[in-house]
Parts: sequence; structure tokens; C-alpha cells
Amino acid sequence: MSVEVSARSYWIGYQTILIKEVTRILRIWAQTLIPPVITMSLYFVIFGAIIGRRVGEMGGLPYMDFIVPGLIMLSVITNSYGNITSSFFGAKFGKHVEELLVSPLPPWIILAGYVSGAVFRALAVGILVWLVAAVFAGFQMHNLLVTISILLLTSIVFALAGFINAIYARKFDDISIIPTFVLQPLTYLGGVFFSVSLLPGVAQQIALVNPIVYMVNAFRYGLLGISDVSLWLAYAIIVAFGVVLFAICLTLLSRGVGLRS
Repeated sequence: MSVEVSARSYWIGYQTILIKEVTRILRIWAQTLIPPVITMSLYFVIFGAIIGRRVGEMGGLPYMDFIVPGLIMLSVITNSYGNITSSFFGAKFGKHVEELLVSPLPPWIILAGYVSGAVFRALAVGILVWLVAAVFAGFQMHNLLVTISILLLTSIVFALAGFINAIYARKFDDISIIPTFVLQPLTYLGGVFFSVSLLPGVAQQIALVNPIVYMVNAFRYGLLGISDVSLWLAYAIIVAFGVVLFAICLTLLSRGVGLRS
């Protein structure tokens, strides 16, 4: 097979997986896109409009403005992770994944297709939440390049993490354990609703171990121009996590871990 034919077949395979994922997301939009928007709207009303009046300012900004980047990032993280776990585990459960394993597609194409689908949903939800945020706090943009790159990198990282969860899951209950007991606590403690700089010394050092702190703060810098951490350190940590998780996903998929029985 020539390089040109091989590249074309890989592209068609990637497109097929991506189109299938996007079609699934849009077909059940009432389950995939609307619920997170409603949830974030409630956060804006309760924490931003009601509690925010008593909090006043955070980081030198109105509290409503301060929580906008965190809530957008919260929706991106949960939806990128949740989409790929449910989709890929569904393919395992329905035995559809076996068709991919016997196809001539290399593992990285299969992985790229599912990750791209998760990124599509994460960005779609993120944009919708952003529009809701504009109603409460208006549009703000400090650095467009940082904003877009952090959104993409974060959604990719958590899509890869969700893929690992889907590979090891044996039943549908298994895909909710990590989001409930690991992902959700880390996200809420990741500076979504507060500035890490307000924490006392030891607590602040512990908080800085949480990678989500760097993602939220880097995105906050992109929108508002403020951050509790170094922007370049945030990029380094996010990219490092992405590379490690990609290598793990590719290894597991290549070996058929949790896929061949």
C-alpha cells in the first residue's frame, strides 16, 4: 500500500469515527448539550448573582466575573471526560469495538477519532456556557490564543483520561466511580470558585499539586488576565499530562487491554 493510499484510508477511518461521534452527540442533544448548560446557569444564579453580592470581589474582580472561567472549564472537563467514557464503553458493551480492532486502522487513528468526538462535545458545551455567562457578566477576552489553546489542551487531556476509564470499566457503574470520587472533588478544589492565593501556606501548597488548578488559572488568564500560577508552568503541566496519557492510551489500545476476551 502506497503512502498516499495509506494516508487516505487513515483519514477516511478517522472521519468515520468522528462523524459517528458527532452524530451521536447531536442526535441526543437534549442529554449531551442542554443539561450542563442548565446546571451552569444555576451556578451563575446561585453563586454569582446571589452569593457573589456578599462576596464582593475576588482577585480584584467582581465575583461573578471571577467564576466565569472556572465554570466554563468545569463544563469542558466533565463533558470531555464523560463523553468518551460513555461512548467507548458503549462500543465495548455492544461489541462494536471489535470491528475497529480487526480493521486496518492503527490504534492512534482510533484513539484520535474518539478523542476528537469528546473534544467536539466539550467545546460545544463550553461555548454554550460561555454564551450563558455573557448574559450575567458580559463577554471578556484578554488573550484569545491562550483561551483557545487551554480549552483544546484541557479537553484533550480529560478525553484521554476518560478513555483509560472506559478501557478498564467492566460495567456501566464503573464509568461513574472516577468522575464522582476523583474528578469532581479535584475540580471543585481546583480554584473554580476561589483564588488559591487566599489559602494558608500548607493548604496552598497542597492545592498546587492539583493539575486542575493550573488549567483553571491558565484559562482565567486567557479571559481575564489574572492567574495564581505561572502561565508557562501551566502549559508545561497540561502538555506533560497529555503526552503521558496519550502514551498510556495507545499502549492499552495496542495490547487490547480490557477489549479482547
